[in-house]
Amino acid sequence: MNLESPKITIDKPAQEVFNFLSDLKNFESLMPENISNFEILEADKFLFALKGMPEIVLKLKEVNAPSKIVLGAAGGKIDFSLTGEIHEINPTTSDVQLLFNGDFNPMMAMMIRGPITKFIETLVSNIPTAI
Repeated sequence: MNLESPKITIDKPAQEVFNFLSDLKNFESLMPENISNFEILEADKFLFALKGMPEIVLKLKEVNAPSKIVLGAAGGKIDFSLTGEIHEINPTTSDVQLLFNGDFNPMMAMMIRGPITKFIETLVSNIPTAI
């Protein structure tokens, strides 16, 4: 299952956006209001939970400055990734888009498509005010 957030334009250089997203503690400021837990486990790993949902642990899997950051599931039963793509428009402006990729059975995909779409849309829409 592949999902894409809307692409947003930010009045910040690509490197600044990349640096912000590379620092995992900053993801707390991007989370939806219904977050019930956020914890940095290691320099490259964090845990979060939304009310009524199980805890999810994400690990930094790949960094390609200043254009790409990949977070992936760190253990658990479900394998997925969340990729942040950053494109420089000019020296002071960049585009950001989040991409979700997971391997789910059709029933699971049908159940989680809506909540995950809303989740990644919330994350990306919170980036401009959080940086």
